[in-house]
This record gives sequence, C-alpha cells and structure tokens, in this order.
Amino acid sequence: MSARLRDLIRAVRACKTAAEERDVIAKESAALREAFREQDPRYRHRNIAKLMYIHMLGYPTHFGQMETLKLIAANGFPEKRIGYLGLMLLLDERQEVLMLVTNSLKMDLNNHKNQYIVGLALAALGNICSAEMARDLAPDIERLLENPNPYIRKKAALCTIRVLKKNPELIEEFQEKAADLLHDKNQGVALSGVTLMLQICQQDSAVVNRYRAHVSTLCKTLRSLLQGGFSPEHDVGGITNPFLQVKILQLLRVLGRGNAEASDIMTDILAQVAANIEGSRNAGNAILYEAVGTIMGIETIGGLRVMAVNILGRFLANRDNNIRYVALNTLAKVVAVDTQAVQRHRATIVECVKDADVSIRRRALELVYSLVNENNIKNLTRELLDYLAVCDSEFKPDLTAKIALLIQRYAPDKRWHIDSLLQVMVQAGAHVKEEVVRSLIVLITNVDDLHGYAVRRMYSALHQHLQTAEASLLSAAAWCIGEFGEMLPQGRGGALLEGEPPVSASEADIVSILEAVLKRPKLSVAVREVVLTAAMKLTARLPSQVTRLRNIVERHKGSVLLEVQSRSCEYSRLLAQHTDITPQLVEHMPALDEAEYSRNLAGTGAAAAAAGASPTTAAGGAAAAGDLLALG
Repeated sequence: MSARLRDLIRAVRACKTAAEERDVIAKESAALREAFREQDPRYRHRNIAKLMYIHMLGYPTHFGQMETLKLIAANGFPEKRIGYLGLMLLLDERQEVLMLVTNSLKMDLNNHKNQYIVGLALAALGNICSAEMARDLAPDIERLLENPNPYIRKKAALCTIRVLKKNPELIEEFQEKAADLLHDKNQGVALSGVTLMLQICQQDSAVVNRYRAHVSTLCKTLRSLLQGGFSPEHDVGGITNPFLQVKILQLLRVLGRGNAEASDIMTDILAQVAANIEGSRNAGNAILYEAVGTIMGIETIGGLRVMAVNILGRFLANRDNNIRYVALNTLAKVVAVDTQAVQRHRATIVECVKDADVSIRRRALELVYSLVNENNIKNLTRELLDYLAVCDSEFKPDLTAKIALLIQRYAPDKRWHIDSLLQVMVQAGAHVKEEVVRSLIVLITNVDDLHGYAVRRMYSALHQHLQTAEASLLSAAAWCIGEFGEMLPQGRGGALLEGEPPVSASEADIVSILEAVLKRPKLSVAVREVVLTAAMKLTARLPSQVTRLRNIVERHKGSVLLEVQSRSCEYSRLLAQHTDITPQLVEHMPALDEAEYSRNLAGTGAAAAAAGASPTTAAGGAAAAGDLLALG
C-alpha cells in the first residue's frame, strides 16, 4: 500500500533543499511505477492524484498516462472524476495516446444515468480535444445541446466553443442551435449560449447578419435582468447575474457595429443600463464598462455617447486605481469618436497626470496629448509645465517630449511658442531633444520682428539659470546671443513687446556671459563649439569688445578637442589676416524654409540608413545639418 497524497505533500514541504525534494519525488515515482505494474485497481485513483501533484511540481509523469485512461474507463464517478482531471493535466492534444480515450468519451457522453459523468466528459473535451476528436464527437455534442437537463446543455454549449475553434467548418451546423439557447429559461444555459454566439461571430463575420434578428430577444433578456426582483441564486453585489449582462452587452456591440437598424433597437436598453446600474461595486462597474464600450462601438446618437463619457468621468473620480486606468484606456479610444464629450472631463484627466501611480500617469499623458487643440493648448500646457517642475525624474523625459511636441504642433503664435519652449528648457533642459532646439532656432531665424524679443528672453533665462542650465538652453541662448547679440543693449533691439520685462545688458555683459558659460565644469563639446561661433560673430557686431572676443576664440587653439581646436584656429586666422571679409562671413543667417529644412534632416537620416552608415557617419550627417545653423 502506497502513501496517501497528504503524506506526500507533507514530506515535500518538509524538505529543506531542492536535492531532498528530488529524492522524495524519485522514491515516490518509483513506488508509483511499481504500483502501476501490479495493476491494483484499489488505489489507482490515489496514485493518479499523487501523479498530478508531482506533475504540478514540474517533474516528469509520462509513465502514468495510461493509468489515467484506465480510470476514465472505470464505472464509478469518483474514479472518472480523478481520471478526467488527470487527463486534462497530464496530457495535451498533441499526444497520440489521447486518441485512445475517444471511445470512453463517446460512451460517457451517452450516459443517461449520471449527468455529472456527462459533464466530466464535456469539460475534458472543452479543454484538450484535438481536431480529430472534435470532428468525431461533434454529433454527440450537437445532440446534447437539446438535452432536457440544463446542466448538460450548459456544458455542451461551452464544449462547442472548443469544437468550433478546432473545426471552423462545423459552424453552420451549430449556429442556429446556439441562437436557440437564448430562449432558455435557465440563465446559466443562456450565458453559455451568448458566449457561443460571440465565438461564432468572431470566427465567421457572415453569421453576424443572421444573428441581428435576435437583437430584440437579447434586449428583452437584458431588460428582464435589470427590472427583475431579487434572485439569491444569481445575485452578485445586489446586481442580478452581472456575468450574463456583460456577455449580452458584448454581443450587442458586435451585432450593432456598422448597422443603424440594429443600433436603434438597442438604444433604449443601453440608456437604461447606463442610468440604472450603480457603480459602487465591481459588478456594477463591469456592466457600466461594457455598456460604454457598446455605446461607443455602435451607431448611436450623440446624447447616449455623452452619457457614456460621463460614466467614464465617474470612473476617473474613483479611488480604485484599476478602475481609473480602465477609464483612461477607454477614453483614449473614445476621443476618436467624440472629442467634445471627452473635453468636458479635461480637468480630471490632467489631475490624473499627477497621480502617484506611474501607469495612470502615462495613460493620462497620452490622453491629454489626444485632447489638445488650438483652443486649449495654452491652458493645458500651463498645467503640464506646472507639473513638470515637480514630477518624478523618471517621468520627466516622457512629459518633456510630449509638451515639446504639443507646443510645436498647436502653438497659437510665434511669441508663445518661443516662451513655452524656453520654459521647458529651463525646467527640464536635460530631456529636451536636439531636434527641438534646432526647430526653435529655425523658428527664431524666420521671424524678423521677434529677433530682439527672442535674444532678450534667451539672455535673461541664461543669466538667471547660468549654474543650472542644461545643454539645450546653453546652445539655444548662445546661438541667439551670437546671432542677435547687438540688439541686447538698451535702445538697439526695438521697442519692448507688451508685457515684456526690460533687460539691462551692456556689450561687456554680453561677452561676460559667454565667458561664464565656457568656465562651467563638464561643459559639453557641442555647447563649447556654439559659444566659439557666437564669439566669432560678435566680433563684427560689438566693436568695443573685439579684444575680449578674440581672446575667447584664441584661448582654445590648444584644445584637446579636435573640432574646438579647428574652429579656434580658423576663426583666429580670419580675425588676424582677413578682417576685410570677416563682416560678410558672419552676417545674420538668412530665413530658412522650415518644411525644406525638415525634409533635409529626414533625408539625411534616411540616406544614412539606406547606405548602412555607421553611427559615426550618421552623426556626421546630423552635424553637417547643424552647421547650416552654425550649431555644429
């Protein structure tokens, strides 16, 4: 007599090392092999139970598969129960030995004495049957769909789902029988019928048109669930059979998609679901979520969609993070259908960007990005910038990239565009991409009437944040100062714009700030190159500071950085030997075609990729594009 299952479990749990566990399993496996050879039927079910436990621990159990089939062939229900459980755990549809059980399954499907034996056979078929088994036993399953016992009808409907997955050509034989289950008084059978209809619709879209005739029946069933009294058998959290309600709503969504007539029939019941179901429990929230998905997925009127979006708005105010995440996920899909309805909950969505849960923050940020347009860009950007100043460091790169994209796409005017990107560079300059800085420089270059304003704003920002400024702000400010630095001294850059604070900067102050930038520790090579170019340009624009500017340029002749040394030597030679042509060489950059510039940048990257260029070569192409702006 072998040990009992509980004794084996106790022995395994008492093991202190993996080696001890392997020894226990090896001894028990040897005992099981010996028991199987003796063909003793008395403890066969116990041995299979232990075999399943060993299998769940991850050890090989193939030696006991035939014993499982013998248990299934036994007459008693307890033996069959263990046998079918072992069949589902120890075997799968790819093993040839599975075909040996087909005859036992057929006999059990035709068992008229014990409904639970029929249920075991149907459950096993629904889990592991192969295409051949499904084809052979399909007539028996089809017959069981009409069995007077609701328990068997329900199991047969669920088993049919697996049969149709393995043999789609059998759909035609089952499609009407699946629809007949909708009229069943037993709610479990009706649930199985709706699930089967959903599966058939997913596999064969042509059946959807036929099933649209049953929309009225589905609506009637859903209405009876909403208006029916308390039923202890089906009550979940004060809601009658939420599982059936959810499945019906899913099926209505499939049937109403792209069909106005079917959508009109289900409009009233969807409004009732949205208005009457309470979201205080998970069961109610599940139904409301499916109702929203159905409303948005069919041809409904605007008022019903607004009601659906309001439900999602209530979800956003829920304390449960899972519900809020689901609401944000759904709203992201709804935006494409009804943007105005989602806009009403903009404030709540923006608050979700500040949530402690990172997954909610990311979803909310994506949704905000979808909501932005020319009318609300200023308000949303202001709120996002306020949050950018205090958000977690790991969230800043995504948030910075999104804000920069929004500003570039929806900026209402050029001045606001410059101010907003400047604020982003001040708050999160380390995460501002080089492409954003380049596009800002192109923008400033092309707007003649904002040259003075831009250089004043850049100078002020650099002066205030000199010690904390990142490479993006340093590059943009140094470029602006080099290009339009002569406009900084009072009276030279035109009148101040409305609301613009005055800037007090002498020619000496301009040179001093460039010197201060160069003295910063760990200054990047790219910024150093831009500052050298700026100093060179200012030699023609600030005559009183030529000596200091020349010192800045010549100081880097011995630099270990090749590009910096090269620029220093070339600029120094120009200043020493070619003073007659220097002013023409450092003239203001001409206006650039932004579209053409973008195409050139894209073309450079595409050409490098097509040619299989190395990273170094690709970087060189980007630097060449940057040289057009004297950045490189």
